[in-house]
Amino acid sequence: MARFGGFLYAAILVVLCIFHVDVVRAQITHPTEANALRAIRGSLIDPMNNLKNWNRGDPCTPRWAGIICEKIPSDAYLHVTELQLLKMNLSGTLAPEVGLLSQLKTLDFMWNNLTGSIPKEIGNITTLKLITLNGNQLSGTLPDEIGSLQNLNRLQIDENQISGPIPKSFANLTSMRHLHLNNNSLSGQIPSELSRLPELLHLLVDSNNLSGPLPPKLAETRSLKILQADNNNFSGSSIPAAYNNIPTLLKLSLRNCSLQGVIPDLSGIPQLGYLDLSWNQLTGSIPTNKLASNITTIDLSHNFLNGTIPANFSGLPNLQFLSIEGNRLDGAVPSAIWSNITFTGNRSLVLDFQSNSLDTIPATFEPPKAATVLLFGNPVCDSSNSARAAGLCQPTSVNEAPSGQGPQVSINCAPCPKDKTYEYNPSSPIPCFCAVPLGVGFRLKSPGIADFRSYKEAFEIDSTSELHLQIYQLYIEHYIWEAGPRLNMHLKLFPSNTTLFNMSEVVQLRHLLAGWEVTLSDIFGPYELLNFTLGSYADEFPTVVSSGLSKGALAGILAGTITAAIAMSVVSTIFIMKRRSKRRTVSRRSLLSRFSVKVDGVRFFTFEEMAGATNDFDDSAQVGQGGYGKVYKGNLADGTAVAIKRAHEDSLQGSKEFCTEIELLSRLHHRNLVSLIGYCDEEDEQMLVYEFMPNGTLRDHLSVTSKIPLNFSQRLHIALGASKGILYLHTEADPPIFHRDVKATNILLDSKFVAKVADFGLSRLAPVPDIEGTLPAHISTVVKGTPGYLDPEYFLTHKLTEKSDVYSLGIVLLELLTGMKPIQHGKNIVREVNTAYRSGDISGIIDSRISSCSPECITRFLSLALKCCQDETDARPYMAEIVRELDAIRSLLPEGEDLVSVTSMEIGSSATLTKSTSNSVTTTTGEHFGSFQTSGSGRAHSGIPSGTVAPR
Repeated sequence: MARFGGFLYAAILVVLCIFHVDVVRAQITHPTEANALRAIRGSLIDPMNNLKNWNRGDPCTPRWAGIICEKIPSDAYLHVTELQLLKMNLSGTLAPEVGLLSQLKTLDFMWNNLTGSIPKEIGNITTLKLITLNGNQLSGTLPDEIGSLQNLNRLQIDENQISGPIPKSFANLTSMRHLHLNNNSLSGQIPSELSRLPELLHLLVDSNNLSGPLPPKLAETRSLKILQADNNNFSGSSIPAAYNNIPTLLKLSLRNCSLQGVIPDLSGIPQLGYLDLSWNQLTGSIPTNKLASNITTIDLSHNFLNGTIPANFSGLPNLQFLSIEGNRLDGAVPSAIWSNITFTGNRSLVLDFQSNSLDTIPATFEPPKAATVLLFGNPVCDSSNSARAAGLCQPTSVNEAPSGQGPQVSINCAPCPKDKTYEYNPSSPIPCFCAVPLGVGFRLKSPGIADFRSYKEAFEIDSTSELHLQIYQLYIEHYIWEAGPRLNMHLKLFPSNTTLFNMSEVVQLRHLLAGWEVTLSDIFGPYELLNFTLGSYADEFPTVVSSGLSKGALAGILAGTITAAIAMSVVSTIFIMKRRSKRRTVSRRSLLSRFSVKVDGVRFFTFEEMAGATNDFDDSAQVGQGGYGKVYKGNLADGTAVAIKRAHEDSLQGSKEFCTEIELLSRLHHRNLVSLIGYCDEEDEQMLVYEFMPNGTLRDHLSVTSKIPLNFSQRLHIALGASKGILYLHTEADPPIFHRDVKATNILLDSKFVAKVADFGLSRLAPVPDIEGTLPAHISTVVKGTPGYLDPEYFLTHKLTEKSDVYSLGIVLLELLTGMKPIQHGKNIVREVNTAYRSGDISGIIDSRISSCSPECITRFLSLALKCCQDETDARPYMAEIVRELDAIRSLLPEGEDLVSVTSMEIGSSATLTKSTSNSVTTTTGEHFGSFQTSGSGRAHSGIPSGTVAPR
């Protein structure tokens, strides 16, 4: 037996040597690129083991997961041309060695959890056509070096945490067609140099911190179809009249941008189909020039427009949505807007005229059944016409367009087979036909429509034609509008009258979708692939190899098999270790499993990683402490600074608050909400890992011990930022959320004093419509929160509403203005401020450390705070009204103060602060706060009725 064993061992050595030679020959990926991929793998964290074959053999033979290679005529090697790692739950950082992939055309890391910055070395890959890094947690600035990529067609870095300016070097991207930078923290102006991009179709920069005037030179672009810049701060800027000269423009969306001035004539844009200028400060009348006949959406709501509703809104055959809500328009309600519209199928029209000064309904006013006319908040609803207008005068919130789902299969069908993920194809011409579909998460990023129903058939024709499918092979399972507005769809692709796609069809479909080879009609705008679910095809898909590589793949597989057989003992050892690790993982995640928590998008940390980040939780790393436990500043292995909230033993162990915060924050993304990076739940430890906020809590800076107090402009910006964060929770989160613990210690400040709302452990999902479609007004729940901030009506009735957060925010606003705590030395802040306010002398309660500012700003801010703190829920404003009023107060600040510089934010220059020697504050004109007239509301026109929700 021993001799036989020796012989077998010798034989194995011989075979090993033979196959060693073959394996070496089979490694034909360029060595530099193979090493670069290994470096990239080393900087990634792969908790789902999706890159398990990246440590075996050659990258191209057999193909590593997500790697596509091609033969380049100039040398004998295979080169990596595509790196497709869409939604693989990867975290870690993107290694600079990616710049060594010299022939790369596609760099796709969409919908992962990458942190750190975008490597400047990407600028070395001159062959790049697609960079899609959207849906991660990348930070830092955009590298100037990207501007050297003259073959780059698409750059998507949206839904990250990128800051800093848009580089002017991007004007050199002469092949750029799709520039998607939205939902980040970019600042500065939109570079006028972008007008030089000859191929630019879509410029999406919405939901950033951009400022300055809108560049008129964008009118010089040759191809621009979509300009979407909503939710920025172009305060003091107007809409350039030159935009009337962009002949290719299909969509202009500038919602909530603090724009001023008049609406320019836009009749010179022949193809304009979507116009959104809502939630600005536009004045004057609505231009009477004729708009493009194919326009679907006009939203001018929540401005300061006056005059009458012009006749040019009539005769627009494709109009779906017209809103002029919340303005100062007067005169008669127009009666002929629908005159040129053919109402067939699901065709509908929404006309929102709420909260204006319309006083007359024409005698011929007879809207079609498919037209919804809203008149609440106009004098016409209170006049003799009110009987005729009764059905039109109910308060209504038009928050979003209708969502929907596809047709359902008859319940008479027999069950499908169970051996694979068979389903009925509801669109199949063969009744009850079972097949295995592919699931596709698909989102229209900037659609030019407000209602998808009447365009559904056109979308089906478009998409199936591009995917080389029959229309019945596409099933739109459901679609829903999201903040943006963007249209999120879940599609199912079925094989054509067979039960299964063949694998070449699967590969082809994924290539068309992931490579943006599908060209939809302009009305649908740009799209993005959210996921591509293989289902029963998953086991076969990773083994598919490009043609011409089968021999090399076979050699690699054979060599891998021999090596695996010889190394059985090593594998066994690893298997045992993995089993132990798996048992430990199950134990450490048991709490999350118990509460069915979804933790997509957040990273799991081990206790060892947390200990290493904090030097074993050294006291010197501690930056705070609360009822939950201690908070530490830590540094992750990649250098990212984080805040680690560590529960003490008897706080949240086994509680749902820990799980609630993980689940909620993993799907909330807004620049005024603290981002959750990850969590640790093992070794009897619970920790939450957030982005680090170097300027601590708002309470820290209101304390009398604060060395450099905040001036009024800073306090106003903090109030506005926190309000926008809560507004997002109430109106844009899906489903909406009630925070339930808004307070000064839960408002954190980043390096530039941008306010971010934190601590979602007590948050609750807002109520959803019941089976009859009725939306409950409140949630009945056990009272939780912080004394001094608790809504008194919630405390008494246990009924939680969005107005409960409004009350708590009102307390924070009072703290900002007075520096007082909610309850201090037996005194209640609301009672103390109300007493001073009613007396007409507020000098004694204003924080003496506030710098000089306008008396009007102070009184309006104080009036708003007290309205938020009304005992009766209905008397309090909605969050949208609060944001609106704070923005209006900001516009009253002297020029230069409404945009506080980063320098003054960071150092709080005491030279700008004027302290009074008494317990009052003196204005720049010498007026004393005691002379304020406080009997009025002190509130500017907002045009927002009760019940109005935030901009979409």
